[in-house]
Amino acid sequence: MIYMEEKIMTEGEGKKSLSFVEQFVKEDLEAGKNGGRIQTRFPPEPNGYIHIGHAKAICMDFGAAEEFGGICNLRFDDTNPTKENTEYVENIMSDIKWLGFHWENVYYASDYFEKLWDFAVWLIKKGLAYVDEQTSEQIAEQKGTPTQPGRPSPFRDRPIEENLRLFEQMNTPEAVEGSMVLRAKLDMANPNMHFRDPIIYRIIQIPHHRTGTKWHCYPMYDFAHGQSDYFEGVTHSICTLEFVPHRPLYDKFVDLLREYIKEQIAEGKAGQYNPDIVDQKYDGTRQIEFNRLNLTYTVMSKRKLKALVDEKLVNGWDDPRMPTVCGMRRRGYSSQSVRNFINAIGYTKFDALNDYALLESNVRDDLNKRATRVSAVLDPVKLVLTNYPEGKTEEMEAVNNPENEADGTHKVTFSRELWIERDDFMEVAEKKFQRLAPGKEVRLKNAYIIKCDEEHPCDKDAEGRVTTIYATYDPETRSGQPGADRKIKGKTLHWVNCQDAVKAEVRLYDRLFSIENPGADERDFRELLNPQSLTVLHDSVVEPFLKEKQPGDFLQFQRIGYFTPDLDSTPEHLVFNKTVGLKDTWKR
Repeated sequence: MIYMEEKIMTEGEGKKSLSFVEQFVKEDLEAGKNGGRIQTRFPPEPNGYIHIGHAKAICMDFGAAEEFGGICNLRFDDTNPTKENTEYVENIMSDIKWLGFHWENVYYASDYFEKLWDFAVWLIKKGLAYVDEQTSEQIAEQKGTPTQPGRPSPFRDRPIEENLRLFEQMNTPEAVEGSMVLRAKLDMANPNMHFRDPIIYRIIQIPHHRTGTKWHCYPMYDFAHGQSDYFEGVTHSICTLEFVPHRPLYDKFVDLLREYIKEQIAEGKAGQYNPDIVDQKYDGTRQIEFNRLNLTYTVMSKRKLKALVDEKLVNGWDDPRMPTVCGMRRRGYSSQSVRNFINAIGYTKFDALNDYALLESNVRDDLNKRATRVSAVLDPVKLVLTNYPEGKTEEMEAVNNPENEADGTHKVTFSRELWIERDDFMEVAEKKFQRLAPGKEVRLKNAYIIKCDEEHPCDKDAEGRVTTIYATYDPETRSGQPGADRKIKGKTLHWVNCQDAVKAEVRLYDRLFSIENPGADERDFRELLNPQSLTVLHDSVVEPFLKEKQPGDFLQFQRIGYFTPDLDSTPEHLVFNKTVGLKDTWKR
């Protein structure tokens, strides 16, 4: 199911201060770089569903462009057909829209396969690339270490003609994966390991989700990424800190690409390039790095998340326990709450582990403004009001959202027999217990004050489990009526009318992992999963008003927490996901 794009609330938002990333962009614009133009891009690899860490990058890539009147493009880094497919492409696009952002254009790295191939051929002809027939283990071993220079490949000085022939051979159906790679001829003694003759092309004999079987040889990320930015005229490449050591190689390849394009223009082949490049109005891309988003009690490794899905340790990429954007959406998070959380943690040059409780606090604060208040009883026990006339019913007015009068009200039916929460009754009450107990009074939400019978407070089954509670109501205390505000010590309890109650399945979610930082633990991450991360209640009851609700609707089950209908929910079998509790109980 594709959710409707959520309306982003902006009321009351002040002028936000600029992050260090945005400050750099501002300085470049004021200096007139790239003609005073800003163009960013969000470049996901379509090999999985995006998670909240990607959402942080999305907020910056799209947000910086919006802040300074520029554009942000979406570009899929589809250079590895072994892991990519259109399902991931479609869901990434859906998630970006749900977060409230809009791209100017959609590009793919595969759009540039022809240009990248021609550029690689040019590098070979210039003596700047060669075909290596060593194994991946041999290449890794001869690259040396950060403190020891690498050794040249025995194939490093192959004749140009032979390299060209073998490179063409790499792009044939007969080429064997792993038998050959194309390497840039740079500097085997460079202290930056990325410069030690990096692999720029490898053989992959798997059909591509867009180009089919046209290609058998594909560019590496470091070779395709900067060139794609340059082809598109990207002014600011905003990425995470792990790309800091890649930046010199990014710049090196772009410098070589500039030389190649100059030759192409001189040969009258300018038509295939961005007009800004041809007219030399493009100063190039500035790469700016910020810290990744890490979250307690979960992992951000796409490889590990995919393993959880493939091994059915969770119920798909959109399992509400997952840190994926679609999982958070299915759980009932609002897109604004996700953006508020990202804004709260900010952008720095230092990695940190963010508390999941802070994310939930932002979700809770935002849903308080949005959620419709309803009644649901998760663990029901029957309450009988012995002095309420049999067969009589009353319609009570329930406020949909006290935070927003415009949300109006809805009707709830009251009668002699009601469902209340089992833990709202104690036959032998503790001294501080302020809910229902023999001789104690409580108020029923939107209804009356009731008093539990002292002589016969309840019935029990053969195992001693309470089956029915007995109480009387005070007919002078109906909510909203004159004189109905009699003060009592007991709390206000929620309830659902037995006559029209609708049975529902309720899914309660806890942390996915049992330790705070599973990503840093040396044990197999599967061993660290929280066995209590999902509890399913099959016998809960809700008021009939909830039959109208759809996935993506925000609900507050009064006194319990925030919930939303699940994608599995049908009119015949209602299913609700708990989004977050009313209070943070995790720390306690």
